[in-house]
Amino acid sequence: MKTIVLKQNLMEAINVVQKAIMSKATLPILEGIYIEAGENLKLVGNCFELGIEYEVEADIREKGSIVINARMFGEIIRRLPDAPISIEVMEGSKVRIECLNSLFEIRGMEGESYPLPPAFTDENPIMVPQAAIKELIRQTIFAVGNDENRKIMTGALLEAAGGEIRIVALDGFRMAISNSVIKENAEFKVVIPGKNMNEISRILETNDDMISISLSGNLVSFILKNCRIVSKVLEGEFMNYKSYIPTQFETVIKVKTKELEESLDRAALITSDDKRYPVRFGIGDDKLMISSTTEIGLSKEEITIENNGANMQIGFNPKYFMDALKVINDETVKISFTSSVGPCIITPVEHDRYLFLILPVRIKG
Repeated sequence: MKTIVLKQNLMEAINVVQKAIMSKATLPILEGIYIEAGENLKLVGNCFELGIEYEVEADIREKGSIVINARMFGEIIRRLPDAPISIEVMEGSKVRIECLNSLFEIRGMEGESYPLPPAFTDENPIMVPQAAIKELIRQTIFAVGNDENRKIMTGALLEAAGGEIRIVALDGFRMAISNSVIKENAEFKVVIPGKNMNEISRILETNDDMISISLSGNLVSFILKNCRIVSKVLEGEFMNYKSYIPTQFETVIKVKTKELEESLDRAALITSDDKRYPVRFGIGDDKLMISSTTEIGLSKEEITIENNGANMQIGFNPKYFMDALKVINDETVKISFTSSVGPCIITPVEHDRYLFLILPVRIKG
């Protein structure tokens, strides 16, 4: 194998496929990047839970494959001059890397023994703009659970139905739903591990280039122009999340998103991460009093709202509210409260593209 490739293109590919490589694996080959010179230069990372293939334009002088330790390969390429890089596999799986006056020779591993991600095709893939999927993940990923005893909650539900695609995440204390319109009238439902969703989001760009989503057994693939991502899915039935969404409300307010987020951020300085001390919402006719009282002190702040309903006192973990508010682009949101001890939901005023549900915390006095 011998190829010449631009450093910038190679570095971009390494950064992407490294997301699917084990840092500490039982087999050394799983800590490596698979490199194949064919029609183009293909780099692959695979940890079985997540596999990523990335193709790079290159001058292929001799076809072949090799596996190189990902950490070492990445550090070498990162430190080379910004110029074309020659990669040549020599006898005994020795890899020669040259760039201008720099030369490295490192030991590689036979490419034939690398476990490549499964290849599969779907005759009816769903086509969605990258930016749309990236936004769905951004608006929900924070609500994915981390309790391994409730494995299904450590994933996010990706489903399509009725001309829409949505992602749902919940952890037992809150829920995030975000949806987007698609052209296909496809129907599917799959739960993807939250950590894989995070990596997929980092790879996607904020443009309207289409991404193809396909399903096959317990695998889901995302195909971009020069990249294919294959993720395992979580087994089991995801919660019937629609049944948790309340429809009757005692109080409904409209509030400026940024103003509420900043006020909660200040109140959280007093509560810190101590769950014994929630932030209290005192909902009045046209004012919302946000206050917190702990062993170290207190804070109080009033912001203007529109209130359509009864006055109310209710407490929340401020982090749960701020996590939701941070991913909202709308200037104003609607917050609907079922009661002083029931869940509330945050929704847009002008559209229905997202919904956040938060459970309250009991307040004393």
